[in-house]
Amino acid sequence: MNSCQCYAFEIMLHPLGVEPDSVSQPSALYTDAWGSWPTLTVSRQRLSEPMAIGFDEANARLSRLKRMFFEPDGSFVWTGQHNELAWQVDGNAYEFKGRVFWVALKGSCPITEFDQLLAGFGWPEETPMMQLLRPAVFLDEVTFRRHAARRGATG
Repeated sequence: MNSCQCYAFEIMLHPLGVEPDSVSQPSALYTDAWGSWPTLTVSRQRLSEPMAIGFDEANARLSRLKRMFFEPDGSFVWTGQHNELAWQVDGNAYEFKGRVFWVALKGSCPITEFDQLLAGFGWPEETPMMQLLRPAVFLDEVTFRRHAARRGATG
């Protein structure tokens, strides 16, 4: 087990939304090597809505992070070190009508840095949901954090 309280992930970041019918309550369980996780049923309408934050604002916020390299096309890499352990997050933010549409994120980082990354996309004002890429299932933030922590604990 590693000494870093880190998250490990391969996700798409989407806005959760606040409309009552846009996301249902957790419905089915998804089971993987790290456990069983309640998933969300998400409407197509919900997936077509961009985040509240503007693309340029997200770029500006993320560019202020130490060791963050954010390109104008939305691709970025963020690196760091925690207790002698190197970490890296690769990502790509996609734009729609001047706002962040969704964000692809892959890598690992300490929990506090993940919070800074989310803040770059409007968290905690806007609640995200996370789509695990390979199984294509949606998790709420609390469930995702448990999943990412379990993955991170295994190195």
